[in-house]
Order: sequence, then C-alpha cells, then structure tokens
Amino acid sequence: MLQRTRFLSRIMLFTALPILGLTACQTTSQTKEEPTSAQLTLERIYKDREFRPERGTYFRWLDDGTGYTLLEPRKKEDNKAPGENEHGVKGNDIVFYQPDGSGRKVLVTIEQLTPQGADVALTIEDYQWSDDGQWLLVFTNGEKVWRSRSRGDFWVLNLNTNALYQLGGKEPKAKSLMFAKFSPDSSKVAYVQDNNLFTETLGSSKRTALTNDGSDTIINGNFDWVYEEEFSIRDGFRWSPDSSSIAYWQLDSSGVKYFTMINNTDELYPTLTRFPYPKAGETNSAVRVGVVALKDKKTRWAELGGDNRDRYIPRISWAGNSEALLIQDVNREQNTNKLRLFHWQKGSVDNIYTDQDDAFLEWYYPAEWMKDGSAFIFHSERDGWRHLYRISRDGKTIIDLTPGEFDVVDFLTLNESTNSLYFTASPDHPEQRFLFKASLDGSKPVERITPAEFAGNNRYSLSKDASWAVHTNSRFNVPSMTQVIKVDGHQNVKTLVTNDELKAKLAKEQLPKHEFFSVKARDGVDLDGWVMFPPNMQQDKTYPVIFFVYGEPWGSTVQDAWGGNSYLWNAMMAQQGFIMVSVDNRGTRAPKGRDWRKSIYKQIGVVTVRDQVDALDAIAQRWPQINTDRVGVWGHSGGGSSTLNLLFRHGDKFHVGVAQAPVADIRMYDTIYQERYAGNPNTDPDSYTQSSPITFAKDLQGDLLLVHGTGDDNVHYQASELLINELVKHNKQFDLMVYPNRSHSLREGEGTTMHLMQMKTDYFIKHLKP
Repeated sequence: MLQRTRFLSRIMLFTALPILGLTACQTTSQTKEEPTSAQLTLERIYKDREFRPERGTYFRWLDDGTGYTLLEPRKKEDNKAPGENEHGVKGNDIVFYQPDGSGRKVLVTIEQLTPQGADVALTIEDYQWSDDGQWLLVFTNGEKVWRSRSRGDFWVLNLNTNALYQLGGKEPKAKSLMFAKFSPDSSKVAYVQDNNLFTETLGSSKRTALTNDGSDTIINGNFDWVYEEEFSIRDGFRWSPDSSSIAYWQLDSSGVKYFTMINNTDELYPTLTRFPYPKAGETNSAVRVGVVALKDKKTRWAELGGDNRDRYIPRISWAGNSEALLIQDVNREQNTNKLRLFHWQKGSVDNIYTDQDDAFLEWYYPAEWMKDGSAFIFHSERDGWRHLYRISRDGKTIIDLTPGEFDVVDFLTLNESTNSLYFTASPDHPEQRFLFKASLDGSKPVERITPAEFAGNNRYSLSKDASWAVHTNSRFNVPSMTQVIKVDGHQNVKTLVTNDELKAKLAKEQLPKHEFFSVKARDGVDLDGWVMFPPNMQQDKTYPVIFFVYGEPWGSTVQDAWGGNSYLWNAMMAQQGFIMVSVDNRGTRAPKGRDWRKSIYKQIGVVTVRDQVDALDAIAQRWPQINTDRVGVWGHSGGGSSTLNLLFRHGDKFHVGVAQAPVADIRMYDTIYQERYAGNPNTDPDSYTQSSPITFAKDLQGDLLLVHGTGDDNVHYQASELLINELVKHNKQFDLMVYPNRSHSLREGEGTTMHLMQMKTDYFIKHLKP
C-alpha cells in the first residue's frame, strides 16, 4: 500500500543509487537486560544501533556508460571544517568517476553552486543534466506532497558561463515548483506550479503558461492522493521527442469527498488537514490526457469515450515519435487495459492492443518504444505468467521475449544496438532474485547473468546501455555486499561495500538457525515460508510460535534477503524462546504465476488467512516442537488486517495478535486499491462483508493489541475507531495504543519506534510465556 518515488532525467539514469545494504523495517523491541555477545536486546538494536550496516555512497550512471557522478563533500583543509571551501562555504561538489572508481574529475564545484551573496551552497536533493551538456538543473529546499518531497525550488547552472539562477520567472516564489525537467533540445525547462504547467526559456526569466485553469480541484501535470499512492506516479507530464509539445494528465477532483484528520497536540487548539480521498465505491477524480503545443498553447484532448470518473490512465508514453501518444486506458474494474494511440494533431484515437484478465490487472508499466517507433515492450500475464512482449505499432504482431513458466519480477533496461533487454526473475526459487538477459527480437533463449555463487537476493542498477551495473547481494542472515560489475561476464571491477565489520559482529552473536520451507494448503497449493528456531532448542520441548504476516498483493514476506532490524528482532525473539515464522499465502507478490496472485479476487481475508491456518497445521506436524496452544501473529497495514482476520475468524488456532495500522473495514480504503481486489461495494457488498475483519470482531477469543496513528492519511484511524465500537458492543476486551499524529509508518516522534517495539515484545512475552 505504501509506495515510492522516482525523479526523471534524460542524460542520466535518475535513480539515486543507495550503495549499501538496506536497513529494513524501522521497528524496535525488547527487555532491558545488560547487552552480552549472546543476547540481543531492543536497546542494542534500536537505541544504540550496534548493528548499523556500512553506508556506501549514492551515485548515478551517465547515459553513455562512461562512468557515474556523485555528490562529494570538499576534503578537510587547515582551519576549515569538512565540506567547507576556502571561503567557509559548505556544500558538495559533483564529481565524475569511471566505473572502476578511477579518473576522478570535479564537474561542478561548491563555488558554482553558491548563489550570489549566499554563504551556503545549494543543498542538492536531485539534479539532472541537459542533453547538450551545457546546463545543470538542481532541486533543493523540497517539501512533502503526499508521500514524497516533490515541491521545492529549482535552480539552473550554465556550465559555460557559471551563471546560476532560480527558475520561476523574474520573482520566483519559494517552494512552489514541481517536476522541472529539460526539453530534449536543451532550450527550455517545463515545470508545474500551482497545478498549472509552465515552460521557461533557458538563460532567460521569460516563462509561458501552457495551462491556466489549475486550481484546488483542477490538477494539471500532477496527481491527487490516490493516483500517487496506488499507481506510483507523481510527475504528470512528458516532453515530446522534438520538444514542440508536452503531453500531460489533468485530474478534476471536484465531487470527490474530502477526508479530514485532526491534530490535537501541535497547537493550543486542534488543527485540521483535509484532502480529497475517494473511498471504495465513491466518486473518483475525472481523468483525461491532452497534448499542448508550445506554438499556440492549445491543448488537444484525447477523446476516449465513456465517463472519465470511471476510468484510470496509469501510464502514457510518446510512441517513438512526436506525432502519437500511447495511452493506457483502464476501466474502473481494472480488468481491461486498452492501449490507445492518440494522433493528437489529427484528433484521432486508435485502439491497438487490449490486455484483459478475468480478475484484475495491476503493476502498470510504461511501454518502452523502439527508437523508430515500430514496436514497444509491454508487460502482460496473457499466458498465465508475467512476461515481456514485443508488440508492433499496429498491435498485430506479438512476440513473447521471455517464454517459460516463470514471472518477470522487474524489467530493468534495453539496448537496441546489442539486441538485448535485462530483467530480474527467479524461476526456481521464489524467495530469491537473479539477473537475466533476453533478446529484443525473440531470436535467442533467455540467459541467466547472475553467477551461481550469488544465491539469495540480487539487486541491480544498470547503466542505460546495460554495460555496467551496481550489484547488491544479500542472504536472509547475511548483510549486503555491493560491487560495480561489467555486465558482460558479471565481472567485478570495484567493491563498494563489504559489511565485513557487521558480519564479524554478528558472528559473535548466538543467532538462531533458520530454514526456508514449503508446505501444502488443504487444496494442494504450495505455500512457501521461513522459520527461525530458538538457539539450543531442545527437541523434547515445545515452544510458542509467532507468525509475521502481510498477506495482501502488494508485498511478500518470504525473501532470502538481509532484513536488517527486522531480522535482528526476530532473532532476539527466538533467543527469548519463540519459534518465529512467516508464510506467503496465495495472492502475495511472489513470482509464482498469474493464478497464484489472482486466486484471491474477492477473497482477501478469506482464502488468504485460511492459507495461514493450513500452514500452521502443516508446520506443527513437521516440527512437533511448535506448541499449537500458544500461537501469536502480528502484521502492519495489510498485515494488520490479516492479523485481525486470523484472531477473529480462526481464534481456535491463533491466540495472541498485534495489529498495526490495519484496514479493519475495507469499505474505508481507497477506490483504486480496494476495488481492484474486492470489486465495488455498490455491486459486490458480500465481498466487502466477508473480507472485512470488523464483520467477525464479535468472535474474538484471544488477546489483541490494536495499534494505530491518528495522522495516518493512508489507512485512516477512522476504521480502527469503528472496530473499537464493534468490540465494545460485544464486550470483547482488548488492548489499544493510539499514537497521536503518527502517519502510516508509525515512525514519527521521538521515541516512537522504541516504544512500539518494546510494547509489542512485552505483549507477546506476557501472553505467550516463552
């Protein structure tokens, strides 16, 4: 349910690359014992942060594959603090390196990035180069809009004259611009301000408004809350390849009901936050796509027919030239995606391909076009597996480029000159990930690139031409190592992160053993999971078990990857005498085929939790040390919902639960996510009734700790209040922790993480008595 952001660039791959093992889930846990080398504690993990991984640096590849650039503080000089230049100005240089780390060259200095009269250089939150290499665009002073820091100030630097100035016209308004980016011909910059689209000529303060109807409800080149959250898109416009026009989304949120959150703690009197939020079955924003020509500033709208409030347009892309735009037109039910070619100058729309599913579609990707516009690469599950297809411009020729009974996990990049495309997948081990290569014309079989020595989870950030990559490998109990590789032959050219110090520290701990396993559900479906056993577990004794569950389509908990603090908390609980388990029920984001994922359509909360019950029964038979009279479960967000359903519907099996930020009644969640998996409550009321934990709250038997933040703009505290009323009505006793003004992640505020994890730890110890 939570999602991420990406800032776009043309000359560089714009993903700021973390060269380091991730520090997963920012959670906490445990009792206040003196730390020893054999005993993990919450203080050691979360307060003292003894197990912090090695931090690499962040860099991005140059498009031509010659190397990368990174932000680098000025080296310490006499009488100067680190990061200061000779004039005492603090900041970072932008530095170039060849892929092997040699050839260092400063491209842009602190001095060049310091506005006239300022004593501090610009703090670079993002940057991009113009295609002609003459300009640098810097994003700074950002502030959050929904999930990401996407509104702020943009500055441009002329690399020939060193002229540095702020975008936004003669009198720039602070923190008001969004998504600024160069035109392909490097003559202009386009951006969004106050929900209108503007262009500004480089080297001049002259700017032109391309739209003028932007308002609180008319959104041009930007998105509302639900589009950003569920389609992972923020930047709502695209330059044409010839720089003569811009394609953009327009949303009309009038008619969408507002959700209101109350803040009781920051000021003397409560303050309110209101924003349009369409709950399941309610009115959506109307959406349409148009192309505005810079010459006449007139927008030509794509006439798609039907009601614009009952469709979604999750992706658009220029169709290899500036004459046509490919629009992905998805119905409200989200089971049909019509790919429409919009010839904007003629005003005509042609349907060239339709992707359909009996249940639902998801994970929308932009079409990747060949340079000549003759064909594009597209994701589809049309044969039961998520594959990459080459589809001709007229939609008549369709070639499966990744045939076989496996799923493509992530499409990374393509290179027409070498007839290749790259993706990650794991045909035989759903908990692992590897790099693969296929041909763009389907002439060659799929080839695995990741060597056998790199079992586990492998992540890659490839240069645009796919000649180089940053490769990160980790295992379930092994922190990340990161290296730069030459993709051909997977050759290491520079090791960036080893985490040897952390690995040595972990080797001194009495860590539990773990296993990956597979068991069968009652109908024969294979369920994958992992289990961690208490160190020195005695075979003739039994131990309480705690399940960690997510259970919904936007996540997978069974990964052979370093989990950071999450792994350490599980290890600490195993040291306390718990058996720790997690199982991916059907419907989770595992690469196990279309049927695995779609079988939960209108069955979330029913089939999903039944699989968890079947897994418990199966592992209890396999490992008799599991005490089935002392079973706990916890989860966050969708996992919180699963926790509630397990306690309410299967209280004979699951006895203690901690539900964090759960969707207690799925009628309270947004249209895009909830209707995709459960149908529309106006036409499928039974689906919502049977999937919602609140329906079965009257059957609570065990111990429940309900946790929620009142500032959660994603999964609203409102639904937990409804659940509280239902539990009270039926005299069901439970425990409640409400965190004022915390968002969905439950991280804000001093001490919050430690408090949450201490509470959760103590709750399981108290009620399951290890």
